[in-house]
Amino acid sequence: MKVLLLAVCISLAWPQLMHARPVSYPGGVTLMQKNELDKSSLHAHYSPTHRYSIGYLGEYWRDEDWRFHGAQFNYLAKRWNQPAAQANVYIKSGIGFAESEREALKSERETAGFLGLAMDWEDRRYFTSYENRYTHAGKIAGSFSQKARLGFAPYIGDYGDLHTWLMLQLDHRPENADDISITPLVRLFKSDYMAELGMSTDQDVLFNLTIRF
Repeated sequence: MKVLLLAVCISLAWPQLMHARPVSYPGGVTLMQKNELDKSSLHAHYSPTHRYSIGYLGEYWRDEDWRFHGAQFNYLAKRWNQPAAQANVYIKSGIGFAESEREALKSERETAGFLGLAMDWEDRRYFTSYENRYTHAGKIAGSFSQKARLGFAPYIGDYGDLHTWLMLQLDHRPENADDISITPLVRLFKSDYMAELGMSTDQDVLFNLTIRF
């Protein structure tokens, strides 16, 4: 009960902080659809406590033409609650299997997994984050990627208002010929719904949608 009351208090004080998190409030269910620079994904997770979540993750890696299906586990390693801001460190991991759609590896299936670190800090005006991930899928794929974001809110809304963030995302993928991409994007959220829309310097469209139940 104390944990639930704490989560409610945080959501009332800083409504921005309760959206797009890899871990929700105890008993919370979150659905995330992402169309990013190199992959499209669908992630649904359940948070038994405020410390971790577990759920299904499906991904399609467009350039390498392969799919991942498996379980994702997110763990809140550290949280700093400040008078008007919050910072978090998460460990994100997954295990499952990969299937290749490439002709040379058609019908190949490999055990696959990933491990990464995600960090963020924000108050009601400014936002910054960093995330990395190493993915291994046998002979089908293997990669390291990282991204960082800077953002600000052009206005400060009240609880229940439509909130807007203007952000700049930097992606680094060492295996790609164009290993650095920059994406200006807009984040909009209200209540339990959040959407992000942007276009990178490589003309890749970013569209993410998060719904919390």
